[in-house]
Amino acid sequence: MLSREDSRRLAELERQLRREDPEFCARMSGGPVARPAARRGATLSLVLTAIVIWTAAIILAVLGWWIAAVIAALCATTVASTLTFRLLRRRPDPT
Repeated sequence: MLSREDSRRLAELERQLRREDPEFCARMSGGPVARPAARRGATLSLVLTAIVIWTAAIILAVLGWWIAAVIAALCATTVASTLTFRLLRRRPDPT
């Protein structure tokens, strides 16, 4: 059995842990884990990055810099593939 001081200290540590790492506390209690809100911002930034790189690839191709245009197109395709993977992974499985 804990003393009054030990109980107070344990409650204080528990409150501090809940403030600092609520995801860990939710996992330990078996509750649902909240998804971070930064996911939407990361998706939007990937879309904008792919658009900018593809635009640069087109401009480089028009200027006749074919090697640079191909490299930029490959980079844009990689970013678009990453975006597609993230979006497909987020969706629940219909089966």
